[in-house]
Amino acid sequence: MKASRLAAAGALAASAVVVLSSPALAHVSVQSEGTAAKGGYAVVDFKVPNERDDASTTKLEVSFPTDHPLVSVLPQPMDGWRVEVTRAKLAKPVELEGEKITEAVTKVTWTADGKGIQPGYFQKFPLSVGALPKDTDELVFKALQTYSDKEVVRWIEVQQDGQAEPENPAPVLTLSDASADGRSQGSGSEASAAKTGNTAADTSASASADSSDTTARVLGVVGIAVGTLGVAYGVLAGRRRTDA
Repeated sequence: MKASRLAAAGALAASAVVVLSSPALAHVSVQSEGTAAKGGYAVVDFKVPNERDDASTTKLEVSFPTDHPLVSVLPQPMDGWRVEVTRAKLAKPVELEGEKITEAVTKVTWTADGKGIQPGYFQKFPLSVGALPKDTDELVFKALQTYSDKEVVRWIEVQQDGQAEPENPAPVLTLSDASADGRSQGSGSEASAAKTGNTAADTSASASADSSDTTARVLGVVGIAVGTLGVAYGVLAGRRRTDA
């Protein structure tokens, strides 16, 4: 009886952990592919899980912050989805890299052409964005998730310091500091050139290693042949002394 009670208590505790942790795992979120450095460009993914077991997600609307506007927002084509990028004039122009910005991207909308995100699945919606602001540590995006039964879930609540996570938190992208020389890590053609240089160096090192390995093998074979000839010569010389 005692063992069965312990087992039941354990099962109940496990169920409670799953129930309490599921909301944090199920909301719409955003994360960069690699580094999202201040002042640079990055590819970010909006991850959208389907929380329903009787409807599909058919639309995602992501609103962009206007206090830290992003001038360049490029979507990646996705099978089964139409994408629309909305630009608008800013209520208050901002200065970016010495240039006054009066217009920026305010919203990106994905609409399913087919079944959308079905129950039990999630979908990533990628964007190339930049230049990322230098005067903030994070960007807050507000998202609307629409289901096939017309229900709309509003992921728009901003996390407050010292408080528990809200029920419907807005996606937040964390930004990293630029490199020590003042330039963004992994941004622009410099990152591409560095990657190409590293690849060339790796190829050269690999070729050198292969060449050294081949040389060692040749020398080894030559050494074995010479050793074999020496042994044969010694045997023949011994026989000659015996015959004499």
